[in-house]
Amino acid sequence: MSAVVVVESPAKAKTIEKYLGKGYKVLASYGHVRAFPKKDGSVDPEQDFAIKYEIIPDKKKRLDAIDKALSKADTLILASDLDREGEAIAWHVAEVLRERGSLEGKQIQRITFNEITKKAIQQAVANPGEMDMQLVDAQQARSALDYLVGFTLSPLLWRKVRSGLSAGRVQSVALRLICEREEHIRAFVPKEFWTIDSLCQLSSNRDGSDFDAQLFAIDGEKLGKFAITDGVSAKTMARKVAKGDFKVTSVKKKQAQQQPSPPFITTTLQMDAARKLGFTARKTMQVAQKLYEGIEVDGEPVGLITYMRTDSLTLSEDALIDIRKHIEKQYGNKYLPDKARHFKTKSKNAQEAHEAIRPSSIERTPEAMRSSLDPDAWKLYQLIWKRTLASQMAVALLDQVSADIESGSFLLRATGSTLAFAGFRKLYIKGTDEPAKQEGERLLPPLVEGDAITIKQADAKQHFTEPKPRFSEATLVKALEADGIGRPSTYANILNVLRVRQYVEMEKKRFVPTDVGEWVTKFLVASFSDIIAPKFTAGVEDRLDAVARGEEGWKPILREFWQPFKIAVDQALEAERPAEETDEVCPDCGKPLAIKLGRYGKFMACTGYPQCKHASPIGGSKEPEAVELSDEKCDLCGEPMAIKHGRFGKFLGCSAYPACKNIQPLEKPADTGINGPECNKGTFLEKKSRRGKIFYSCATYPKCKNALWNKPIDRPCPQCGAPFVTQKTTKRSGTELVCAKEGCNWKEQVEPPEAS
Repeated sequence: MSAVVVVESPAKAKTIEKYLGKGYKVLASYGHVRAFPKKDGSVDPEQDFAIKYEIIPDKKKRLDAIDKALSKADTLILASDLDREGEAIAWHVAEVLRERGSLEGKQIQRITFNEITKKAIQQAVANPGEMDMQLVDAQQARSALDYLVGFTLSPLLWRKVRSGLSAGRVQSVALRLICEREEHIRAFVPKEFWTIDSLCQLSSNRDGSDFDAQLFAIDGEKLGKFAITDGVSAKTMARKVAKGDFKVTSVKKKQAQQQPSPPFITTTLQMDAARKLGFTARKTMQVAQKLYEGIEVDGEPVGLITYMRTDSLTLSEDALIDIRKHIEKQYGNKYLPDKARHFKTKSKNAQEAHEAIRPSSIERTPEAMRSSLDPDAWKLYQLIWKRTLASQMAVALLDQVSADIESGSFLLRATGSTLAFAGFRKLYIKGTDEPAKQEGERLLPPLVEGDAITIKQADAKQHFTEPKPRFSEATLVKALEADGIGRPSTYANILNVLRVRQYVEMEKKRFVPTDVGEWVTKFLVASFSDIIAPKFTAGVEDRLDAVARGEEGWKPILREFWQPFKIAVDQALEAERPAEETDEVCPDCGKPLAIKLGRYGKFMACTGYPQCKHASPIGGSKEPEAVELSDEKCDLCGEPMAIKHGRFGKFLGCSAYPACKNIQPLEKPADTGINGPECNKGTFLEKKSRRGKIFYSCATYPKCKNALWNKPIDRPCPQCGAPFVTQKTTKRSGTELVCAKEGCNWKEQVEPPEAS
């Protein structure tokens, strides 16, 4: 038998080919090979949602290579990933080859595997299956929905809000959550409350250590959170507590168990990597992809973790046996439960044949892998390894103590806890979204009923309620998952799009909506409140899952979605452009002024437009602004350079203007150190275009107008000998080194495209 095996990425192909040996040619498709044409009409509602695909231009040569190799083989093995996207990639490759007539007389097999190890690959090849058209249909339906929403809403946003904007079926819901949280924070009114906190000590000096207690009840009535709301009452109570003769009236002790967290699935990996490592969801998935596809270990490529896009909490029986052996060997019997722990998967669409994210071999410890992995890959591998092992370790035991201390009408309560047995906590503790609120051990001295207690200090402490915090990457992923919005494999891309489109900014690792993001959300909520509602989006996801399970057809979903959506779009086309009312009036015609959003931000405009064209910047002043001088001197006249503001941001302008009109960027462009080939005098400098896109131009501009969109790399082209090559990154092809010389088609893959 001779076979051509098709996978998505060259890294994966390299690893698998070594496992299969002779008779197998493993080639990469480099992700999807067909896509919707970039024009309206690729999904046609008038023709019952007929779909048109076209071969992605730079994938033709990949398909040609597969076609050529297949002409010398008798079997095509489709080995793309085991999720919907992987199934769709396999189907598209097969469809293109079928249309070319290349599959006549060929056997077609579909194989999947959870991990890229020799054993897993050989087992998959020995037990091939068939294409799962239910998964393909679910993927087609999702893509068609996203296409219809994107190609319909984006032009509408251009007309009604601002040019250059985009909307997405799931992206817009995520942005809505961020904007609504910001509105909650702005509208929040803090509420004052007080607590009486005491520093206590045993009067007998049997144990000299201090401990804390808080006023818990007065006259037998438990104090609610807002029982004390003013400082005068609080300080009066604190003085009375300080003078009281307190005794211990009750001591309660119990031992609590703490269960370990289950092994990682996609969302929990993204959350914990954000909390513990500071990784974005996108970075987490990129690093995990490398660990899955194969890392050189002792000269051989090895897949270090199982597939990283999964909803399943299942661990294979072989993995459980190995994990339990490792726990017993390294930590002893007391850390090993009587039997393996099995976690129930919450997602009804999770395929139990899939596994949670785990190391392909638990014997490859993080320390053993340190020399083979870069720092980021090692940190993520260590996180996955520890979480997997901890999930099968014994429970942690906590000794908890609660003591009531009374004097007259006042009852104080002191609580404490100590770790009696570490169990799984010896290895791993789940991260938290609010680290400052995470409590450690609180020790109490040995207390018995009747013990006299001395109040060393009693303080009235003021507190205020706080709004819900802004979303971090971890908490937003958690909210999206909890509401059933999107699917775990899409979250990294959704969060990245919000940043790239400048709908949000990151402030202390929290999402803050920009003016543009808030205006887009206001418009979409006003016109499409039902369609970009979390419940509606979650309902669509549930139906897509039903398609994947074979319980529903995919075209009915499109039909039911499109009709109300099209009506809402038609109504939105007739709506006024969004604006915020103000109390100010137009100085030209006397009509009210409104705040609108333009290309360069918010501005004031007359509501009498187009008859009155009055417009002014928000916060504009008639008074001249003070000149802010920089430390730099003008290289033309020697006068100080002033920091000025233009429509593209801050810049340096000569303070002698208009006599001297020299201007310079506020931040000097980074020098690549690579000479421009046309003049051979200046080096390429990194600059930003008016639209904020990075480009590279010669330092002698305008004398030399040589410029590049791609970053120059100091490495000669191995094909034509050009003095440098460039680095190009696209969604479809990933990161490549390409020759910049016209007529030379040399390319080299650096990083494969990120799976969607």
